[in-house]
Amino acid sequence: MPRALLLSGSIGLGHAMPERSLRGLLRGAGWTVRALDSMALLGRAERAGQGVLAALMAVPGAYDGLHFAHLRTGSALARAMDSAAASRAARALRAELDREPADVIISVFATGAGAAARLKAEGPRAGGTAPLPRTVVYCPDVAAHRLWVHEQTDLFLVTSPAAAASVRRFRPRAPVAVVPPPVRGAFYEAPARQEARQQVGVPPGSPCVLLIDSGWALAPIAPAAAGLADAGVHVLAVAGRSRRLERDLRAAAVNRKRLIPFGFTDQVPALMAAADLVACLPGATTCAEARVVGRPLLLLDVMPGHGRDNLLHELEVGAAGSCGPRATDIRAGALAMLDAAPGPGPDHAPPRWEPAYAAALARIGLDIAVGPRRAAVPGRRSDANPVP
Repeated sequence: MPRALLLSGSIGLGHAMPERSLRGLLRGAGWTVRALDSMALLGRAERAGQGVLAALMAVPGAYDGLHFAHLRTGSALARAMDSAAASRAARALRAELDREPADVIISVFATGAGAAARLKAEGPRAGGTAPLPRTVVYCPDVAAHRLWVHEQTDLFLVTSPAAAASVRRFRPRAPVAVVPPPVRGAFYEAPARQEARQQVGVPPGSPCVLLIDSGWALAPIAPAAAGLADAGVHVLAVAGRSRRLERDLRAAAVNRKRLIPFGFTDQVPALMAAADLVACLPGATTCAEARVVGRPLLLLDVMPGHGRDNLLHELEVGAAGSCGPRATDIRAGALAMLDAAPGPGPDHAPPRWEPAYAAALARIGLDIAVGPRRAAVPGRRSDANPVP
């Protein structure tokens, strides 16, 4: 039975969700799959790395400076960061593979990509006979920065021509496949709008916005949700992993019947289906999920670094608008998009992503059999909104 090792990251949900989707694809094809947190491979340096990132995110412009001046350009600082993290993580990764070998390592987090590449560059352990696993990188963002790209990677999976070009900026002859974002099946099978609204208690015909945070707590979600509810909009507000935001949302909902708060929830497919508009950070995974369900996006321009890149990409794709970082900006942007929203769009189902991945992985000799997938729920796509 072929074996796969997935390397994800514990920072945000934008890496965990693709890892979950890829795990399902491989297991469905008969593979044995396990996953590791790339940050945990750093050992005692994990907490320091997370602390540095949190500090950078807390200071306006600090992470933008690191991303655009160093990670995007591949500066000496970026190379030093990559080398230090890859060296430490590769030692832990080799120990994991000694304990349980794998035929392929698929990294959906830059630290994992660096560790797998370093392991391959060092070659097999002295006296070892087992071949090193093939290495695949999936980058969800529209621009792959320096820490994603290494000479030893056998295949890069990206979701746009721009992302492919960003990989080849560092490795001109890199093997790259442009594929759809991996989205969990629950989003393809989301209920129709009316059914979803009955589930969450939103009246038919009422304007409804899903306001969702990925756990970073970068946007003023609670005051924005309160402002929209006071303006007559039903608001489904998801706090993600931020318990502080969940408390704030529940407090704001006490005297607002139109505001329905959620913490960390697996109901997001139904919540997207119930909404007329999804207001969120420009994380690649959330945007891809909303597009599968067929809902337009209001992108909150609060995510620094790769979030700036992704925002511009989503605007280029269409069916999206953007707004500033204040609660009043979010309220005004959402109301404007709701007023401009057209009627139901054409009845069509989005293509599934799995066949493209199977074809891409076949290029490096990996056999991923994709079985028949359940069709989209009849009539569900008929309530999708086209470009507002």
